Amino acid sequence: MEQDLPKDAARAQSSADAGVWQRIQSWDSRLSVTKGLTAVTLLTGFLGGYFQYLNSYEQKVGEQAKADMQKATDTFIEISDAFAEVQMLQESILPERLGSMKAQASPAFIPVDTKTLEPLADYWKARSALRRNGAIFARKAEIYIDWPSDMERDAAAEHTLDQDPLTATLLTKYNFDCESEANLPQFKGAAYNGSDPGRPSEELCNDPTADGPKAYVPLCARLPGGAVDPLQKVVALNWWSAKHHVLVMNHCFETLRGQPNALASSGDAPNDRKADTMKPPINNEQRLQFQARRLDAFMTLTMAQLDRIRVRYRPTGFVCHVPLVRDAVNRFSSQCLPIQPAKSERS
Repeated sequence: MEQDLPKDAARAQSSADAGVWQRIQSWDSRLSVTKGLTAVTLLTGFLGGYFQYLNSYEQKVGEQAKADMQKATDTFIEISDAFAEVQMLQESILPERLGSMKAQASPAFIPVDTKTLEPLADYWKARSALRRNGAIFARKAEIYIDWPSDMERDAAAEHTLDQDPLTATLLTKYNFDCESEANLPQFKGAAYNGSDPGRPSEELCNDPTADGPKAYVPLCARLPGGAVDPLQKVVALNWWSAKHHVLVMNHCFETLRGQPNALASSGDAPNDRKADTMKPPINNEQRLQFQARRLDAFMTLTMAQLDRIRVRYRPTGFVCHVPLVRDAVNRFSSQCLPIQPAKSERS
């Protein structure tokens, strides 16, 4: 009996060891399941959060695209309607007077009698509204047409506040010639790249097409005698800017309908250029045609810029929605961003 005690103790110890091992195996099995569930939960949470963020961001981009298109369209209609109304009224006011003034050689202004225009309340109302809103229209064109259609513009980047020096005041100061064919809008040729046009020179200022056609005009300040002012910098008039179109349309409208004492005849104008005396006289019908061509160019450009806004907000591809691939691509490129800074060559 006493001899069996060590065997029973050994058996009990063996059973205890087996029980501990079984419990360890049970715990390990449960831990493995827990680890598996934890990994699945973490992965599911990661993917769910990723796609939730992506959908939320692209929804905001879609809302921004809708807002940009709406504001650009509204601005286009508002500006075009205002200038088209005045243009129509100008053409309806002067048909009888144009016939009697064709023989006049004065290119400075159309001498409309104030008494003749007094009954035309619609004209004065439209003219007053345009003169009041001309500068505002230019800024709205810049904000709602030029900026959204600029593929390389980043609103978060640092910008110089006076990076575009062209203003209505500067056009007047530089004696912008609304009757020159060279100053009519065109989109063929080299586009303005934002660089400094350089110092004024006779070749640059008097023959702007010497280096071939350009989609911009280098504006030079003139001295009273007509010579180029070397102290004033050259400012580029960019025909790919809706703001610049509006500034020129408004300036030329004021020139066409300006006061006689401000726009005297060619023999009395103190700032008359020498080169202007060599130009053939332009009649009043041609002045109105030039205004119509400027308005048409603005409308053509704005419609093209609306398409560029659509291109800017176009959806990204499927690969850009694959987790981790999108982030890997964004380290080296911007092609997977919801708003792609797409490149678009102007022709």
